[in-house]
Amino acid sequence: MKLRLFPQETAALELLADIAQQSVLAGQVLSEMFGARRQDHERIFEELMKIDARTSELQRALLTQLRTSFVNPLPREDLLGLSEGLGQAMDQLVAVGEITVVNRLDRLAREASDQLEIVNRQAELTVAAMRGLGRLDDLEDYWVEMLRLAKRADHTHRVWSAKAMRELSLGAYARGIEMARALQGAAQALRGVAASVGRIIVKES
Repeated sequence: MKLRLFPQETAALELLADIAQQSVLAGQVLSEMFGARRQDHERIFEELMKIDARTSELQRALLTQLRTSFVNPLPREDLLGLSEGLGQAMDQLVAVGEITVVNRLDRLAREASDQLEIVNRQAELTVAAMRGLGRLDDLEDYWVEMLRLAKRADHTHRVWSAKAMRELSLGAYARGIEMARALQGAAQALRGVAASVGRIIVKES
């Protein structure tokens, strides 16, 4: 039997989807930054910070919604946990932009773009999943695909780290590995959101 929620119980899910959408927008801004001239990085980073501020506003709105609504589509602590995971992903994406700016990076490893592509795909899937929390039976494929992407991100991170250790000077390695860890952190945070969805599926079945 399909697990469904009443149509009027969707406000929290729409807020979660909006929060996840900010990660999609952040990924797009970072893609622009990766392809931009170094002198444009600070301007682009300002756009990233606006997205981060919007994420915080949406998280605050969700907290108010959960606190004041009589009926929520899922337990409040589960919805809040999803919001926190999405916030952690945004923190890591902001870190990627900040690392690019403060280290004045203008030549990034190919793996940086590969990792960002993975994170962008994770974020897109997560937006749809947040809207689909009212149909939990439909989210198993999301959980499986997010696991596959997370494994791909882990592999890319290991290859990137090994390549940097072999080929870069100590200073360049330190800067590169900081970027790699931030992108990996974003991938892991979004994987954590998917893991939380998996636990919700099992608990609500």
